[in-house]
Amino acid sequence: MNKQFAPENDAGLAVFNRLESEVRSYVRAFPALFDRGVGTTLIAADGREYLDFFAGAGALNYGHNNPVIKKPLLDYIERDGIVHGLDLATTAKKAFIEAFEQYILKPRGLSYKLQFPGPTGTNAVEAVLKLARQVTGRSNIVSFTNSFHGESAGALAATGNKEHRAAAGFPLAHVTSLPYEGYLGASVDTIDYFKKLLNDPNSGLDKPAAVILEAIQGEGGINAASVDWLRRLRELTSRHGILMILDDIQAGVGRAGSFFSFEAAAIVPDIVTLSKSLSAIGTPMALILIKPELDVWAPGAHTGTFRGNNYAFVTARAALEAYWSDSKFEDEIAGKSAILAEELRAIAEDFPVLGLSVRGRGLMYGLVSPKHHSLPGLVSQEAFRRGLVIEIAGSYGEVLKFMTALTITETDLRRGLSIIRDSIGAVAATLEGESRGSLAK
Repeated sequence: MNKQFAPENDAGLAVFNRLESEVRSYVRAFPALFDRGVGTTLIAADGREYLDFFAGAGALNYGHNNPVIKKPLLDYIERDGIVHGLDLATTAKKAFIEAFEQYILKPRGLSYKLQFPGPTGTNAVEAVLKLARQVTGRSNIVSFTNSFHGESAGALAATGNKEHRAAAGFPLAHVTSLPYEGYLGASVDTIDYFKKLLNDPNSGLDKPAAVILEAIQGEGGINAASVDWLRRLRELTSRHGILMILDDIQAGVGRAGSFFSFEAAAIVPDIVTLSKSLSAIGTPMALILIKPELDVWAPGAHTGTFRGNNYAFVTARAALEAYWSDSKFEDEIAGKSAILAEELRAIAEDFPVLGLSVRGRGLMYGLVSPKHHSLPGLVSQEAFRRGLVIEIAGSYGEVLKFMTALTITETDLRRGLSIIRDSIGAVAATLEGESRGSLAK
């Protein structure tokens, strides 16, 4: 979501520059007229190919137009399957629900009710904040520093990004932001801090209805909570009767290495939000998982015209059957994760003057540049010129964010990392030259 620094050029983009709102963002960073997507390759109208290390901001975990997922959709369209269904019962929805129970819930011993809100992640977040307040009768929500939960008012109140919050145009209330793990440095235990606030009647913290968090913060800079921190947070919230909402919109659906990002911690959140790659092909879809005893909605109490995207049900079911029926896919992700982490650490070591560090999990990693905040944006720009799309993240744009498709081949993964290495070298040489020139003056 962070702005990057590649200049706009014409490249067939004149009509966008002339008529599309100034709010456009990614097109400024990646100024090409894209026409097709195949696997992990984006193909522009002029025929130029780009390796995709962006994956639709995490919405394309299975790549572009994956044939295993696309074929069932084409068949469904060809036979005039229901497209728009509100919350009516359809065969497509039935098949998805049954597949989700068979391949995701039952193998993990999870018992959740499924709610289909409007089709975006922020729709899901708005719904769960309302539900938590209904269940508990309390209004305050705790979120965490560097969080990102969406752009509509309720979700935005739980989002840390200053630029996005300012765009609301009015005060964002009823959410308290507390420090995420590591935010105050390694010596400060932020769970102990939260515990102290809850136990002190004069702390000023209104007892929250819920905490909402990402187990791995994406837009906030690839901050991955430790297993211990997540477990202690779960224990603390349970003890105080506070609901835990796990926002798995970006870090879920395999991105963290397992289907849910919280599985490594062996915790069970009260509520889980999913979207982005859930549909498996880029069509809008969101899903809320609710512990059965918390499903206090009255019929129609949270509604929406597009809460039943049947095309997405078809593709999501196909992905579950193809990739989550056994552990093979997770094993493949683990292998690629090891390659990514190893190569990023090697890159950091090979450019010691830059002070780079590596953090992340699964296929969600960041190359962090604390000394030169502008470096990741410049590297992203240089990589784009060399035929690779990659975005940045973090409070200052100081993180180069690696979000490849989970289905990427090892060959393409290593090829992309080679482009990143060369791009860092080119940018570092330019910065060094500019520094020498400045000293000469």
